[in-house]
Amino acid sequence: MRIGILSVQGAFIEHEKMLSELGCDCVELRKKTDICSLDGLVLPGGESTVQGKLLHELSMFEPLKEIIAADTPVLATCAGLILLARKISNDSNVYFGTMPVTVKRNAYGRQLGSFTCHSDFGDLKEVKMTFIRAPYIETAGEDVSILSQVDNHIVAARYKNQIGLSFHPEVDEDTRIHEYFLEQIKGMSH
Repeated sequence: MRIGILSVQGAFIEHEKMLSELGCDCVELRKKTDICSLDGLVLPGGESTVQGKLLHELSMFEPLKEIIAADTPVLATCAGLILLARKISNDSNVYFGTMPVTVKRNAYGRQLGSFTCHSDFGDLKEVKMTFIRAPYIETAGEDVSILSQVDNHIVAARYKNQIGLSFHPEVDEDTRIHEYFLEQIKGMSH
């Protein structure tokens, strides 16, 4: 299984390590010519404004948007969720805009910075969630499945083949969310 990981900025190497351990062939997407035939795509955490700018400067924006629009499974964490969101409530930018959700950037404020908790994720019980200056989903379209909420805020959702997370599963040892993503890819090939 070949997974492309956006690698222009942010926490991509942790995703790569975890997916490699799960048997995936990972491709670091650093420039337009790195984009190839992919079974799945990871949009990592980092700084969404910088990532959005680099995607345009490196001519990667349109080819990646086409991959997402073609229903290639996507796992988007933190900044990646912001890249997918159709609307950002506290920012006028819209990036890919392929997921019908409204996201609030840095929703937990800089002073809280980061925190960890445990919550259910879909059918998965007690998943450790690490939030780092995280966004959350304020509103979700009717076709969006809510996978997890923390303190009455949506922190994980799925729309078609796009999984958007406020938190960083790649920084913890638990591989179940990445396995969930890979199961989604396997389900498509049947």
